[in-house]
Amino acid sequence: MSQRVVAWGQELREVHRRLRDALGVARSAVEDGGSGPAAARDLQLYCVGFCAALTGHHRAEDATLFDVVLAAEPGLAPVVADLKRDHSMLDHLLGALQRAALSGADRDELLRHLDGIEAVMETHFRYEEKKIVPLLDEADRPEADRQELLGPLA
Repeated sequence: MSQRVVAWGQELREVHRRLRDALGVARSAVEDGGSGPAAARDLQLYCVGFCAALTGHHRAEDATLFDVVLAAEPGLAPVVADLKRDHSMLDHLLGALQRAALSGADRDELLRHLDGIEAVMETHFRYEEKKIVPLLDEADRPEADRQELLGPLA
């Protein structure tokens, strides 16, 4: 007899909330950052930390969660392919943000990077929540490691 997963759809929504919060912290660091070496280090910390958290989340989905989804519902293969394509796009955008933060880009440039990431991330999260959360909340699965399925913020 299988054991019901601890509402993996709700867990996914919670990780998405934490990532939105992390993006907000990075944005605040840019908006309120001031100038000088200390401000630049803080900005790098927040931006790079956000990038690592979002990348870790997507790596976990690609490596584990999407296999769970496809095992339960093979017909979701096109959805999973779309989500993986979004992950690739976000990787590119995150890389550009990291390079900008590490090179000392100005406030406006960093905010443009964050705006682009936020737009793609929000669209991706909404699509993912619409398409796979119901399956995750309804399916019976053995208990699994949260971080293995959802990344470092789980």
